[in-house]
Amino acid sequence: MKTQRQAKILEIVTTRDVETQEQLLQELHDAGFCSTQATISRDIKELRIVKELTSFGTYRYTTSAKEVSGTFSSRLNTIFRECVTGFDYAQNIVVIHTLPGLASAAGSAVDAMSMSFVLGTLAGDDTVMIVMRDTNAAAAFCSEIKNLLS
Repeated sequence: MKTQRQAKILEIVTTRDVETQEQLLQELHDAGFCSTQATISRDIKELRIVKELTSFGTYRYTTSAKEVSGTFSSRLNTIFRECVTGFDYAQNIVVIHTLPGLASAAGSAVDAMSMSFVLGTLAGDDTVMIVMRDTNAAAAFCSEIKNLLS
């Protein structure tokens, strides 16, 4: 549930101008997520969401422009598009198959993104095992990979 809520928070702050945590909480409630202000506050911190000044002189939540994971995210996209040959998950473990010699790069890119729902990776020559926090996180991650490769 946390992973889905945090994904929804990222979607909300990237598609709408949200000025306060109360507005964000209302958007989440409208999307069917029950949460508290304290939980939203922790999510904002974990997701490295910051407030920025808009051209209208107001503030809005946004993902940090200084965040290095954006670089890793684009690197991960490139690595996955170019070298992933297959993937699947079983409970909270995701297994990614790559072209020979590229599993370590894929695992390193995932590690560098510092996603709260990824506990760790283990890479061989052409296979990466990713231990996720829970089954929902593994399913969501595989869905993201599928969308990326489509």
